[in-house]
Amino acid sequence: MPDDRREWIETDGLGGFASGTASGLRTRRYHALLLAATQPPAGRMVLVNGLDAFVEGPGGSHALSSQRYGGDVIAPDGADHIASFESEPWPHWTFALPDGTRIESELFVPHGASAVVLVWRRIAGSAEVLRVRPFFSGRDYHATHHENPVFRFEPERRADRLVFRPYPGVPGVVACASGGYEHAPDWWRGFLYTAERDRGLDCSEDLAAPGVFRFDLASGPAVLVLATEGHESAVLGAAGGAREAAELVRASEARRRARFATPLHRSADAYLVKRGAGTTIIAGYPWFTDWGRDTFIALRGLCLATGRALAAKDILLEWSGAVSEGMLPNRFADAGSAPEYNAVDASLWYVVAVYETLAALHAARRRISARDRQRLEAAVIAILEGCAKGTRHGIRADTDGLLSAGEPGVQLTWMDAKLGDWVVTPRIGKPVEVQALWINALAIGGALDPRWTERKERAQASFAARFWNEERGCLYDVVDPDHRTGAADGALRPNQIFAVGGLPFPVLDGARARRVVDVVEGRLWTPLGLRSLAPGEPGYRGRYRGGPRERDAAYHQGTAWPWLLGPFVEAWVRVRGGGADVKREAQERFVAPLAAHLDDAGLGSVSEVADGDLPQEPGGCPFQAWSVGELLRLVHGVLAEPAAPA
Repeated sequence: MPDDRREWIETDGLGGFASGTASGLRTRRYHALLLAATQPPAGRMVLVNGLDAFVEGPGGSHALSSQRYGGDVIAPDGADHIASFESEPWPHWTFALPDGTRIESELFVPHGASAVVLVWRRIAGSAEVLRVRPFFSGRDYHATHHENPVFRFEPERRADRLVFRPYPGVPGVVACASGGYEHAPDWWRGFLYTAERDRGLDCSEDLAAPGVFRFDLASGPAVLVLATEGHESAVLGAAGGAREAAELVRASEARRRARFATPLHRSADAYLVKRGAGTTIIAGYPWFTDWGRDTFIALRGLCLATGRALAAKDILLEWSGAVSEGMLPNRFADAGSAPEYNAVDASLWYVVAVYETLAALHAARRRISARDRQRLEAAVIAILEGCAKGTRHGIRADTDGLLSAGEPGVQLTWMDAKLGDWVVTPRIGKPVEVQALWINALAIGGALDPRWTERKERAQASFAARFWNEERGCLYDVVDPDHRTGAADGALRPNQIFAVGGLPFPVLDGARARRVVDVVEGRLWTPLGLRSLAPGEPGYRGRYRGGPRERDAAYHQGTAWPWLLGPFVEAWVRVRGGGADVKREAQERFVAPLAAHLDDAGLGSVSEVADGDLPQEPGGCPFQAWSVGELLRLVHGVLAEPAAPA
């Protein structure tokens, strides 16, 4: 059986997707054939969860699918018939059946439409009939579905199409098939999702099966198109039927995907989605939407390193209107409630992203209108002014020029695990990476208005005087912790690396910078990222496992984060002079192991986290935007050979 830990995803550019595993076994509540963003990129709903498929012929009936049920029972045995699986250019399987029949199956999602196209072809043997039974829910993507008397099984019939409307207020599903439909309503109970079980969450589900689609394999490919109602015309259009529509969409999608330089470039594109009339970045699949901090960090790799500076500009313009009292929201709530302004660093990352985007546009000789530039620069100044005079959650520039932040019960830095009232790593005071960001933001602001230059110089001097920990040969993680003036938190964490790498302007150089990099490499580096806390430190946890409380307790207490390899490798190269030989060594030592991970969990992508301890099992979100972004930034930015003079 193929590995059901290897996951694939097909995204629609709107925030919806289809996803699953190489084995075909659904292991998460998020695995689905049709998962739609009803208010792109939010309001996600699972409409069609999966299917069972069987072929029938002289040699009997054989399965092309498998489900896992309660008690870890796997049935039918379709996964055992998989001869091969490939994820590029989209998921496709070859099944070798006991009677000699071979079936090729493929699945793809067209960009810009909430739909999925499924195709089965007989490439050898005598099987005559394919029967496909889709499983429906119509639920929030974070929830699970259970048998009830309200589900509406009967579809509405429209010429060559069926429309299933499971519940009032839930989008309908339009189905168009190259075969016939037999109505046979029933409930299928007790599907088991092992990934949810391992995460300590509800892991059992019941799904509705309205009926079976029957296809004649001798007449050509079996095609089933499923679309969220309102999106069907983008796929079916004026085509003569499901087969013609599938071929047209297949050809169009193949051309679109072929335009990307590498599969990793195409993976990067999956995170760029629509929000209203603009564009935003999904923080990760399958359960995140767009988050402020993640967006501004990730776009440097997803957009700028891939030559899409105009897309980065559009994203930053979309966010510019959300500046409030010097802050940007770190999250837009799924249900459309008020955005959450609970990050001290999100707005500072925005300033950095604006600076680098404008520089990239200039380098590429791409024009930006005076109006757009003014909007971006006005947002930068508003952020600096808000932080300088003071804003929410105790965020304010202190008399030493550094940025103080935090109050009990609020998580403001990227180390933001919180369960109920428990903030695992509160880091109240003056966190080290926040100061590096603040000093960079002041330097950027100084080019727009000289009044920020004096503030930058004062903050820089205070940083040099207050953050060096001579005893450990590195930087303190927080000074004035819990607003206790003169105190310092010496926990060995990776945040100090931003003083040397990962930002436009280093705030530490010389021998001290080299010592920081050496300490981080020796105590925090792993092939899948930097540990969030060094082994041996109080509270260290080397395994990211268990229920929500156990995982949150480990999230920033030893768990490794791939995205942190970006600033680390940049710092490592910088303190060694940045020569070609140094870059080649960094590529071999640090980037190659991360690139190998692209075929390990979320296929073609990089995971959110990994265990701090060996063997470093990947965990968290298997498709993470800033992890992919930082890998691209390293490959096409930090470690790239300089372009030859024009």
